[in-house]
Amino acid sequence: MQRYSLNVLMAAIAVVLLVLAQYRIIDGYIQATLMYVGINIIMSTSLNLVNGNMGEFTCGHAAYMCVGAYISSVLSVFCFGNKLGAPLLPADMAVVVFPIIILIGGFLASLVAILVAVPSFKTRDDYLAIITIAVNYIVISAIENMDFVGGSRGFQGMKDTVWAMKGTLNAPWMLFWVMLFTAFNVWVIRRFITSTFGKGVNAICQDEVAAEIMSVNTNKIKTVNFMLSAGLAGCAGGLFAHIVGYVNPQSFNILKSTEAMVMVYLGGMGSLSGAVISAVVFTFLMEVLRSQPLMDFLLAPATFVFPDWEPSAGVIKWIIIPLLLVLIMQFRPEGILGNRELSDVFPKLKKFYTFK
Repeated sequence: MQRYSLNVLMAAIAVVLLVLAQYRIIDGYIQATLMYVGINIIMSTSLNLVNGNMGEFTCGHAAYMCVGAYISSVLSVFCFGNKLGAPLLPADMAVVVFPIIILIGGFLASLVAILVAVPSFKTRDDYLAIITIAVNYIVISAIENMDFVGGSRGFQGMKDTVWAMKGTLNAPWMLFWVMLFTAFNVWVIRRFITSTFGKGVNAICQDEVAAEIMSVNTNKIKTVNFMLSAGLAGCAGGLFAHIVGYVNPQSFNILKSTEAMVMVYLGGMGSLSGAVISAVVFTFLMEVLRSQPLMDFLLAPATFVFPDWEPSAGVIKWIIIPLLLVLIMQFRPEGILGNRELSDVFPKLKKFYTFK
């Protein structure tokens, strides 16, 4: 029973948060922050599969988030909204159908990953980075020219599905689904990288030629790894769309991909625990930086030199994020945990959980 104590503790924390949200003890802002933590955990851990465990260098992870967001949004509105006509399904089915919609968005996002997986068979490093950036721009440009999903104006109406779930049972459904999919995401990745098939991913990271000599099917493993990473990012996109209730192609541009990369490198390449920790730290850091008094204090030297400069919150964000990446590369390039897990740093933790 001791080996499952950490799992039981996490489940208990989730239940407590849901109860607090149900009775409005934690307000909407705190709930939204917790949900964004979950979204960022999915994004960082899924990108870590490619950039960390496999040793590739992709820069367009937000493209898959975008595909998942739009596919899930269209299906959601088609099934339960009024934007595209009469709802296809009754509102009381929303609780059952919603996770299926999210998974479909993730599955179709994984198919888009083939655009990256196939060229990656013969490219690495900078060349692969260029390909993934191109895919990111291709996806965004394509959606901006699709009028039936709003084009550059964006797409909305997903909140109808959320209201349908609340109409069936008044509960913090989006917080519940984000926590459930976050736990599912971490469980899937942990099982994958510790499996026999997943060992091939790490073998490719160490030496792809040697892995091929040892009869590892590198092309197959690369394809599956890319597709799993993209599929999980697509699920994150679907959840994000329903939290906000509105999606715009520019919400998933190269800057969004940069956020995911910062979280991966902050936590440590190849470390699942590090990716989770960095996502939590990064999300709360971004929220803290929204504080105007804190911003005034941090920018006091700059405003003294440039007295007319009044940067917006968005500008500050894109000053802090690149600066954070530069500091990581300069002073701790291995990240918080490097390629180790939390249980490697604190071995006694191993007796409190199991992934078997």
